[in-house]
Amino acid sequence: MTLHSYDIPAIDAVVNIWTPELLAQRPKRDAFYSGKMNVDTAIMQGLSHEDMLRRMDAAGIEQAFLIAAKVGPWQHRASYHVPYEAVAEAVNRHPDRFHGLAGLDPTEGMRGVRELEKAVREYGFIGAHFYPHWFELAPDHAKWYPFYAKCAELDVPVQLQVGQSMIYDPSHRLRSVGRPICLDAVACDFPELKIIGIHVGIPWTEEMIAMAWKHPNVYIGTDAHSPRYWSEAFVKYIDSYGQDKVIFGTDFPILDFKRARDEIEALRLRPGPREKLLRGNVLRVYGLDR
Repeated sequence: MTLHSYDIPAIDAVVNIWTPELLAQRPKRDAFYSGKMNVDTAIMQGLSHEDMLRRMDAAGIEQAFLIAAKVGPWQHRASYHVPYEAVAEAVNRHPDRFHGLAGLDPTEGMRGVRELEKAVREYGFIGAHFYPHWFELAPDHAKWYPFYAKCAELDVPVQLQVGQSMIYDPSHRLRSVGRPICLDAVACDFPELKIIGIHVGIPWTEEMIAMAWKHPNVYIGTDAHSPRYWSEAFVKYIDSYGQDKVIFGTDFPILDFKRARDEIEALRLRPGPREKLLRGNVLRVYGLDR
């Protein structure tokens, strides 16, 4: 591993596994990725693990958390589930570079809770991940609570998208159910559960900041939205009283590793907050510093 020209080896907490084999099993959304999100068309053909690692090296990213995403109810035509085993295989091949996150589908009920436990206990996954809008169930809906309870029992964090949903398919529009304020009830009911609201909370970023300020167990993930366009309030939060509450991510390939890294460097954060954003906070929150 050679990390180029960056003084801090970063850890990316939100990365999509992107092999050609797994892409072939997903609904085709090239118009969304290449058009709306401006993802490089070459990447849309898929990347081997080795290709992804080379891209990480060029951006000074030491480790990535790979999501075994569950995108919508498994029986829906527009949905897909990344097999936990596929992420576990990548982690086993590159244990010093990858960690696994278990996607959640609330329609699976206790079967899904048992799968989450297996992912953590047998596959070594370090946390959970979900998208409320794909199920049109807000984060404080009762169907998520068994998963929160299991994460608390296993002492693993859960990360979830907050903010608006996107239109992936004009015929399948999803309501924006992930207002950051919904985390208020969850954090009150599960004070020992570490909760990361990813995607910055846009367009309710200040609401997300308020939740992270109020609750010791709530954090913010910076993925999916270009650092160049982060609000002034969010940048100031990272560089001051929120320096212990924000975790770096890209949602690769939504954000290119190097683009995200270079744009963070351009923010000229103070050295302490910059190290915490890129590395220190995620090590502490996910227990990787133990």
